[in-house]
Amino acid sequence: RVEKAAQGIASPIAALEAMFMAHIDFVAAHPGVPRMIFGELQRAGKTVAKSVAQTLVQRYGKLLHNLFEVGKAQGEIDIKLDNEAAAIMFIGSIQGLVMQSLLHGDTNSMRSDASRIFLIYKRGIQSQQ
Repeated sequence: RVEKAAQGIASPIAALEAMFMAHIDFVAAHPGVPRMIFGELQRAGKTVAKSVAQTLVQRYGKLLHNLFEVGKAQGEIDIKLDNEAAAIMFIGSIQGLVMQSLLHGDTNSMRSDASRIFLIYKRGIQSQQ
C-alpha cells in the first residue's frame, strides 16, 4: 500500500506525504495489526514476526532513501539531509501516532493528527531555496 501510494507522484515530498497517510489509513482501518506486532516484538530471541518486521522496515527505508535522493536532485529536499535519520523520524512519527491512538483507544484521532505531524516533518526536510 505504501509503495503504491507513492507511485506516479512527481514531487518526492508529495510522494512521502501520500506514503505517510496511506500507512496511517491502513493502521486506522486495521488497529489489531500493530497490537499483534508489538506483542510479537516483545518475545525473546528471533521469531518469524521479527524477521518479517525487519524486512519490511528495511524495504521501507530503501524506498524513503530513494525519495530523499530524488528530492535532493530536484531541489525539493535539503541537500544536507541525513537520509538515515530522516527515515527513522518518518517511521517513528507513524509509530508514535499508532501508540497514541492505542493509548487513547481512538484510531480516528490518528488520522486527524497525521497531517499536522507530517507538516512538521516536511518543514524539517524541505529545501529552503
